Amino acid sequence: MSLEKYVAKRDFSKTAEPKSGKSNDRNKLHFVIQKHDASRLHYDFRLEMEGVLKSWAIPKGPSTDPKTKRLAMMVEDHPFNYKDFEGIIPQGEYGGGTVIVWDEGTYEPIENIKGKKAQEKHLLNQLKEGSLKIKLNGEKLHGEFALVKTHGMAENSWLLIKHKDDYASTKDITKQDKSVLSGKTIEKMEKTSAKVWKDGKEQPVKAGINDPEPEVKKETAVNDDQPDVKDILKKAPKSVIPKNIKPMLATLVDEAFDDPDWQYEVKWDGYRTLAFISKSKVELFSRNNKSFNEKFYPIYDLLKDWKSNAVLDGEILVLNAKGISNFGSLQNWRSEADGELVFYVFDILWYEGKNLMGLPLYERQAVLSNVLPTDDDRLRLGKVFKASGIDFFDAAQRMGLEGIIAKKTNSTYTPDRRSKEWLKIKVHKRQEVVIAGFTKNADTSKAFSSLLLGLYDEGKLQYVGKVGTGFSDKQQKTMMEQFKPLIVDKSPFENIPDVNKPSRFRPNPPKAKATWLKPQLVCEVAFTEVTDDGVFRHPSFQGMRDDKKAKEVIREEESTTKKIVKDSIEKNVHHEAVKPPKEKERKTLLNPKDETQVRKIKGHELKFTNLSKVYWPEDMVTKRDMFNYYYQVAEYILPYLKDRPQSLNRFPGGIHGPSFYQKDVKGKAPEWAETFPYENGEGEKKEYLVGTDEASLLWMANLGCIEMNPWFSRIQSPDHPDYCVIDLDPDKHTFDQVVNAALETKKVLDAIGVPSYCKTSGSTGMHIYIPLNARYDYDQSQLFAKLVVNLVNQQIPDYTSLERMVSARKGKMYLDFLQNRPGATIACPYSLRPKIGASISMPLHWDEVKPGLKMKDFNIVNAIDRLKAEGDLFKGVLGKGIDLKKAINKAKSVFG
Repeated sequence: MSLEKYVAKRDFSKTAEPKSGKSNDRNKLHFVIQKHDASRLHYDFRLEMEGVLKSWAIPKGPSTDPKTKRLAMMVEDHPFNYKDFEGIIPQGEYGGGTVIVWDEGTYEPIENIKGKKAQEKHLLNQLKEGSLKIKLNGEKLHGEFALVKTHGMAENSWLLIKHKDDYASTKDITKQDKSVLSGKTIEKMEKTSAKVWKDGKEQPVKAGINDPEPEVKKETAVNDDQPDVKDILKKAPKSVIPKNIKPMLATLVDEAFDDPDWQYEVKWDGYRTLAFISKSKVELFSRNNKSFNEKFYPIYDLLKDWKSNAVLDGEILVLNAKGISNFGSLQNWRSEADGELVFYVFDILWYEGKNLMGLPLYERQAVLSNVLPTDDDRLRLGKVFKASGIDFFDAAQRMGLEGIIAKKTNSTYTPDRRSKEWLKIKVHKRQEVVIAGFTKNADTSKAFSSLLLGLYDEGKLQYVGKVGTGFSDKQQKTMMEQFKPLIVDKSPFENIPDVNKPSRFRPNPPKAKATWLKPQLVCEVAFTEVTDDGVFRHPSFQGMRDDKKAKEVIREEESTTKKIVKDSIEKNVHHEAVKPPKEKERKTLLNPKDETQVRKIKGHELKFTNLSKVYWPEDMVTKRDMFNYYYQVAEYILPYLKDRPQSLNRFPGGIHGPSFYQKDVKGKAPEWAETFPYENGEGEKKEYLVGTDEASLLWMANLGCIEMNPWFSRIQSPDHPDYCVIDLDPDKHTFDQVVNAALETKKVLDAIGVPSYCKTSGSTGMHIYIPLNARYDYDQSQLFAKLVVNLVNQQIPDYTSLERMVSARKGKMYLDFLQNRPGATIACPYSLRPKIGASISMPLHWDEVKPGLKMKDFNIVNAIDRLKAEGDLFKGVLGKGIDLKKAINKAKSVFG
């Protein structure tokens, strides 16, 4: 196969990627999987065929779980020698980023076929048929896999599926993150690769700079485009400063997740702290209301100089040289000599006499980012990321952080409650435990050998094991001073443990004596797993916790992420700002005064600006009017936008200003927006915005999209339109003649038993829709439309034409059937049009289609009243589709 596409995309004077190469192995076919950290981390799966590497990009990497199907986007062929390529592709070049060879080996068909040439021929036939079944013999991947071409998605879209065999596993194989060639991870390759290609020469790579915040692709800081703080404070209720409150807590869940209604933060390894600041008086409290004023005096002194009144929520910690919090350093902190304290503030509960706890999180954080002083690095605003939660967790894991926190962007603050709208996902398993005793082995010189650990269950202390690693001799001496006043004769456990019991890891443990303690002290341990009898396996001491009462320490078990997030969605449906009302009239979205307004639409924050700007000067219709119209008409227009790629026709200066089409929104659409990758017949790749809900509708309007232009097909079946359209374009003819042509079209369709629906274009013509219900492809739809307009043209040849070229029509009305093609769009039902009169593309009753009908009869002023009276006249367009074969046969019998 040709490598023209591959070569055309690369400048080989700047990149070290190979130009060509061929296999010397006459017996085996080879495969490679390269981990590629480009604009987005993904895995490139390449199979040797026809002397090149057939290639697929797998965003989430391969899975060995047969229940997990991985999307695989087929890309251009690569040269055979690419299988050994790893290193750095310079930024600015195609695929710029770091590459390692994650896995490689040989592969063969599942069927028993002998000989490389015969195998290759068989596999090429399967590739052509869209179902490739192979057996991999790699370093990491083994056994049977299938690559299956999808239907109803992008043309180059496939699925990679593991077959159920001896090598199937639910374990995440991508956790094995090192190259099988160099042994390097992506991160190590990035830092240690000595050379890259630039300007035709090898150049040294600059070492990366450690950053205390994880880098996540396509992140957007929630703090960047904030709502108006004055408006937020104005609506917040007045109150005195709250007292004796405890912080809101997060629920532990089992895995990271992606959801546009959630935001993500770093889970710092420190002491949770509430700061109460009023009239220069400061109180720092732990989560169980223990004072931190003296313990962390630098933060106390710093906040005393802040001339504001507020209640802050955050985490006090000590950062190491890499910018990562170290709990051991914090626990042993006594003065600045032990490290610099930092107070990361992530929430504000009260400010200058206003209670903010009932406001949504994004508004509280807007206030916080506006008022928190930033002139001292010891007081920091916690960064908030609107990004992929899965990518964010992976970044935290790579950096050695404790974990991440996920928060619902519209969550209110509920003190002293473990909320399901705040979730924590830990990189490593950790648990706070009660110290109920210690052991000392015979003949040891240490103060103690291990700590005896417990957790409360229904008020009774249960034994969960012992920990003997993680503390220094100095720590042990300090801890023994704490233990001495608490020594008791009787075990505090419900069931007295045998501290000398052997295990499979220590069949002959040293003889140890147990000393029991009053269960008052709390520490934190890391561990690998919990045994069936509830004991921690391989625990390691992390530090003392004096910020929590022993009686509160229970086993923290992971909840299922999917269930928690689903429950949160169901619980908060009533919070969604723009859920369409069923009975009463929907009010306008924006008030008539403020020039800039921020609204939360379907959980997504949108900022509307320059609202008095006039978009239709002759009619004095403003941007504000346009936004309010689309908000009010949303429940009627959304069925014709939902799941459809959109062509964005933008008029940022109004109907008389410059306009342009935007189809590709890659890197421009917000994180929450759904996009659809599509490659047209010329090999041009685009990511279209997909209509989903009010948020996507109003985001398009906010770009200056006066009209809405969806595809005829949905992303579930992109090559199969839901309807066929006949577009009546009058050219120089009167609108009455358009009406006559529409009625003739209806006569033809009625004669062959085909239902039809008509609407004004909102410009100069009319559109007639025929429901297909995605049963036929675009070619079939266009051929049927051509058949219909031919019959119409035979009835009224004097003023209609089928000529596409304007000059060839000789002034006649064009009966357009060519709109029925992939990617073509026309203004959808209920769309505004950029025309004088602020007209609407309005569905009609057929008995309204008569001489005297005018385009301006339906406009932004009267459209909503009409809809309330008539409802959606167009809903049949999305109903049962016609039987095309039956309709064509009827046409032949009626018209000959």
